[in-house]
Amino acid sequence: MAKESMKAREVKRAKMVERYAEKRAALKAAGDSVGLQKLPRNSSKIRLHNRCKLTGRPRGYMRQFGLSRITFREMASDGKIPGITKASW
Repeated sequence: MAKESMKAREVKRAKMVERYAEKRAALKAAGDSVGLQKLPRNSSKIRLHNRCKLTGRPRGYMRQFGLSRITFREMASDGKIPGITKASW
């Protein structure tokens, strides 16, 4: 389980990315590298980290499901993910 502070930091970064998305796109289109450097570092989409929606685990993330590999296995074993059987993974 991830720390609450780490989860909160990711949420804060995601909000900042949304806030500066248009400005960043305009600066990139204009080719203004100096203007891009003046923006906050956390406003870049690259700095976001995928985390499991249930546990917050950053590693072993499966993009298609939005879960970590461990949570995916548990849910698949319990039959909570439709169309997934143990033989398929």
